[in-house]
Amino acid sequence: MKLRFAPPWFLLLPAALLALWHFGVELRWVTEGTVPSPSQVLKSWHTWIFGGGKLMLSPYSGTWLDNVAYSTRRVLQGFGLAALVAIPLGLAIGWSRFAARVIDPTVQLLRPVPITAWLPFAIAVFGIYDASALFLIGLGAFYPIVVNTTHGVRDTNLLLLRAARMMGAGAGTVLAKVVFPSALPSIFTGLRLGIGVAWTAVIVAEMIAVKSGLGYVLWDAYYVGRMDICVATMFSVGLLGFISDRVIVWASRFLLRWRSLEAHA
Repeated sequence: MKLRFAPPWFLLLPAALLALWHFGVELRWVTEGTVPSPSQVLKSWHTWIFGGGKLMLSPYSGTWLDNVAYSTRRVLQGFGLAALVAIPLGLAIGWSRFAARVIDPTVQLLRPVPITAWLPFAIAVFGIYDASALFLIGLGAFYPIVVNTTHGVRDTNLLLLRAARMMGAGAGTVLAKVVFPSALPSIFTGLRLGIGVAWTAVIVAEMIAVKSGLGYVLWDAYYVGRMDICVATMFSVGLLGFISDRVIVWASRFLLRWRSLEAHA
């Protein structure tokens, strides 16, 4: 039996963009000194991660793990709070016409307001502390989760609902045993969108509302002209967001194994 080798096609676009970036800097297609070269970013990123500058109070040497820990903790806390509120609320809006009439208009009214518009409110109410960041992260992650959960509930197959009711299942049983499992794919879609917004929100929050984390480093590096650290921070956020997304995808595949078994039945 021959093993089939799948070419790593996913590397083509990153490699092409990296080459374009390298030649753009080397051939001076961009203003000299404005955009750092890939090698410069890699070197600075290495120093930021493994450097021994913590003893010299250098913010860009050996402090990467600390800042990643600060940002990750805030994202997980804000995202977790958002999910705890948004999933039950989405189930209620999708299941109950009364809840939809009372709650959904307010959700849809506030949903278009960008996270940056909430910054002055968050700082005025919570101050320059973690509470401001958690509020912004949770608010940003809340909307995609609640909207997708509502959609998943409303998209439940009517035949399944009728079959459950014909078998004597009550409203609570139908909601728990039929509607919620049926809505899980949409809920996981909302969670994936929400975690992406959470990483966006944490950078915005840490730039202004708190004084630690990757967002704070990004703003501080820009202020002192360290564009190499700015780019390294952007790549760090992208990497962490990608890992977070993969974890949710893995969890969805694990919890929704019944769908693949159903498809092959």
